[in-house]
Amino acid sequence: MAAQVPSSFPELTKAVRDDPDATAHLERLSQRLQYALAKIDKLEEERRLERAERFAASSEQSPQFALFNEAEQEAADDAAPADEEATVKVPAHERKVARRKPLPEDLPHVVVEHDLDERTCGCGTDKVRIGTKKSQQLDVIPAQVFVIEHHRHSYKCPACEDAAPETAPMPAQPIPKSNASPGLLAHVATAKYVDGLPLYRQSAQFERIGVDLPRQTLASHMVRAGELAGPLIERMGEHARNYDVLQMDETRVQVLDEDGRAARSQSWMWVIRGGPPERPVVCFHYDPSRGSTVPVNLLDSFAGYLQTDGYAAYGQVLARESVTGLGCWAHARRRFVKAQQVQPKGKSSAKLQQVLFWIGKLYALEQGWQALDPDARRRARQEQAAPILEKIEQWARKQDVNPQSLLGRAISYLLGEWPRLKVYLDDGRLAIDNNRVENDIRPFALGRKNWLFSQSAAGARSSAALYSLVETARANRLNPYAYLKFIFTALPRASTEADIEALLPWNVDREALEQLLAPPK
Repeated sequence: MAAQVPSSFPELTKAVRDDPDATAHLERLSQRLQYALAKIDKLEEERRLERAERFAASSEQSPQFALFNEAEQEAADDAAPADEEATVKVPAHERKVARRKPLPEDLPHVVVEHDLDERTCGCGTDKVRIGTKKSQQLDVIPAQVFVIEHHRHSYKCPACEDAAPETAPMPAQPIPKSNASPGLLAHVATAKYVDGLPLYRQSAQFERIGVDLPRQTLASHMVRAGELAGPLIERMGEHARNYDVLQMDETRVQVLDEDGRAARSQSWMWVIRGGPPERPVVCFHYDPSRGSTVPVNLLDSFAGYLQTDGYAAYGQVLARESVTGLGCWAHARRRFVKAQQVQPKGKSSAKLQQVLFWIGKLYALEQGWQALDPDARRRARQEQAAPILEKIEQWARKQDVNPQSLLGRAISYLLGEWPRLKVYLDDGRLAIDNNRVENDIRPFALGRKNWLFSQSAAGARSSAALYSLVETARANRLNPYAYLKFIFTALPRASTEADIEALLPWNVDREALEQLLAPPK
């Protein structure tokens, strides 16, 4: 006989309560329902994130409403009330009138006179000049290419018939038996590694002015130039590692022709920024691996503060007693910004608004302390930033959110990195984030969109060397073209460590660099 089905909800409830098997079954269904709902929420979040990354602005700045409504939102979400110090003053709107900047006075000036065709008045009297109205235009002449002819004179003693003739020696050249001058190498390297102009486009530019320089020739020149700079790059790396504050990051690069690897395999550029603030160094290093052996080898002798993101490959270096790990608040903030981007339209999470407000306040304090010396900055951080960090930690530890959601993962990253995120309070020389080295990577990332890949591992290594030179020159406020031309002229003649040391950006004569910008006489 079939079991009788309860006819009402109270009867169903009593039947479930009296039947242990039914209760267990309902619990399992409830668990599966909760799992399904969490999965749906996660998929919805991923869909909104994909849409935001595709169509929304890429800025990580949080919306302004997060600064003004956090007290009301906190109360609505039963979170901790906002502080009194969370008030934000907005300055009155001032409209700025755009003005054209004056043209540089040191540029060559060509004066073009404009006069009246008829300077006689209708009454028959000659008109008198009473003034001149001046205006300026900026004109451009396309790059001028010229040939340097080396005339090496030969001499022979007329009285000694057996004496061999002597010819004036050729100065050491960056690429022996090549027609590439230091200026040409500097021009091509600057166009590619500073301006992101691929070699095939440069070849087309040369062709338009009647010079045949195939892409393969230019690529060979860049490889040889990178190899020539090897000793200087090695010395720059030593200089960076000898300072006890170092930043490090990595970015992908594709190399087509590499032994034992498919053309689509990902390789990596590892970037180090170090050295004292007045003598910064940026070093790129190519490696096919993204494993922990790369930072272990690159930082073999380093001791001090190492600032990175949360990537696990840095773990072995950070485990050394001589190395203190330093976290990056930009990476921590980025995860909360992404969580905010996926909020349903018309909704805003007070939890996200609160934490983003606190992080924004940390950055605002750092902005105001830029002019302070390291000791004063450290004291200011201990007094004003440390209490904000304490609030952020307390807030993060008491949140109960889905760990698979973007907010849950952001909180997990924050707490996992927390011991390193607060280290910057201890030393005024330390930065709140890793953005300096990320900014050094940006020209490489932008150039990669144009040239897409490196043909060979040798080309990738040479690119790393040349990026190191131009980015270190820029960090030291040198003209990259002038610096490259200077070292391509001097490196072939350098034979001692002192010669190499003299070529470091802070040791070069800036007036000598300016003279290299003028054509030879």
